[in-house]
Amino acid sequence: MRSSIRALGGAAAACALVLGTATPAFADPPGTARVEWAPCEEPAEVECGALSLPIDWARPRGERFDLAVARRPATDPAKRVGVLVVNPGGPGGSGVDFALGADRYFSPAVLERFDVVGFDPRGVARSQPVRCSLELLRAAPSAYPADEAGFRALAAHNRELAADCRERSGPIYDHADTLSVVKDVDALRKALGERKISYYGISYGTLIGQQYAEEFGRDIRAMVLDSNMDHSLGTRRFNETEAVGAEDSFHEFVEWCDRTPSCALHGQDVAAVWDDLLARADRGEIGQPGDPSLKVTAQQISRIALSAFYGPDWTFLAQLVVDLRAGAPAASALAAEETAHNPFPAVFCQDWAIRVKDHRELSALVERNNRLAPHMRGSALGHSATTGCVGLPERVNNPQHRLRIDHAPKILMTNALHDPSTPYAWAANAHRQSRDTTVLLTYEGWGHGVYGRSDCTTGAVDDYLINLRTPRDGARCPGVEPPAEPVAPLDARPLPAGPAPGVPGWLG
Repeated sequence: MRSSIRALGGAAAACALVLGTATPAFADPPGTARVEWAPCEEPAEVECGALSLPIDWARPRGERFDLAVARRPATDPAKRVGVLVVNPGGPGGSGVDFALGADRYFSPAVLERFDVVGFDPRGVARSQPVRCSLELLRAAPSAYPADEAGFRALAAHNRELAADCRERSGPIYDHADTLSVVKDVDALRKALGERKISYYGISYGTLIGQQYAEEFGRDIRAMVLDSNMDHSLGTRRFNETEAVGAEDSFHEFVEWCDRTPSCALHGQDVAAVWDDLLARADRGEIGQPGDPSLKVTAQQISRIALSAFYGPDWTFLAQLVVDLRAGAPAASALAAEETAHNPFPAVFCQDWAIRVKDHRELSALVERNNRLAPHMRGSALGHSATTGCVGLPERVNNPQHRLRIDHAPKILMTNALHDPSTPYAWAANAHRQSRDTTVLLTYEGWGHGVYGRSDCTTGAVDDYLINLRTPRDGARCPGVEPPAEPVAPLDARPLPAGPAPGVPGWLG
């Protein structure tokens, strides 16, 4: 059942985007926009459309953009419950792609009963995407500056990149925050003619769900928040929890290798082998495939490991370590890592007032994270998110706050106990802040994303979505260890299904 949302993308490029009218399920106020649906070019059973919305919700008569939308109709109209709005996270994931591939993600029981509706959030994919100079992205200085001069160079680059993205993208660059997306979702609800919607958000999509529940709780029928963000965290705690999550996933990998004969590192001191590999990378002893004069850094290796933990794809990571130590080619992994960039500071840096003011503060943060995660050198995800906002304005559109949900039905939160990027502590803390309105289901396993991991997790989510029955708060589903895969040559294998390494996106 488990599918990779990242694989859903290619078929959606030719969706038709048109605006018009549709038959509502109830009478809306005059002037409410509608979506006129037309078949997507592929697959034809999914309908595509667009909704014209204000770029700045404070100026509803100002400049507008088209929100791209896709709808997969319920397969059994007689059993139809309503609309299930979905978001795959990111920031920057395409909900249109998610809807196009929803038949490979959700169970037949869910697909029978819900119109699965996905949208590309503002600034993403088909919804007036944020555009930036690739040359400028590639010219980024080190995210690990050695001194104050290097820190200032990083800050200057981030400001230059923001100015470039703003010039190329227009005013949507300054209005790509999640709170604006939440208002788009409610406009979409009205355009669909629905009194209430159900919602499934994974990873960064849980932030959209949490804030929708805060703003429009009465308009929710059911909501599943899978692998949760914690929007209450400041700079220090955000980085600490990310580091702890990454290190926990590393230890789970080590334990798997110890008990699994097919692991390429089985029978060895895996942690010691790993630390030696990173030390060799620090000394410049590991060359890039095809050009030994270019060196593989410890940060690159750690970023790829974090991606492997998303699956988890432990077989891949073990063989990568073996091949890098032996100098064997791992071209597909390292080449893909080398060209990965973050095009969406417009989202994250408007949602989080996570800022460090100088090299001294950043160095203290890195040192603390390294102590918490000595094998993973902190979290590449937390570090890149933090350094991507260096030098940008401290005032943000959607600053952190404790979760406050007052008028919503019971919401189902789920999280893996060993999630490398949305650590379990985030879900536990978000649940504590919203205990009157949320139920937390713990998956005692590994990886990022809970739905589809087991009959227990899928059944609990399906029962809630279809019948509005929540599991007992504190319920747990046993972990299901991923099968050991046959070892294939690394240069013939794609990167594991995690985020693009180093990109501060919680799904990628």
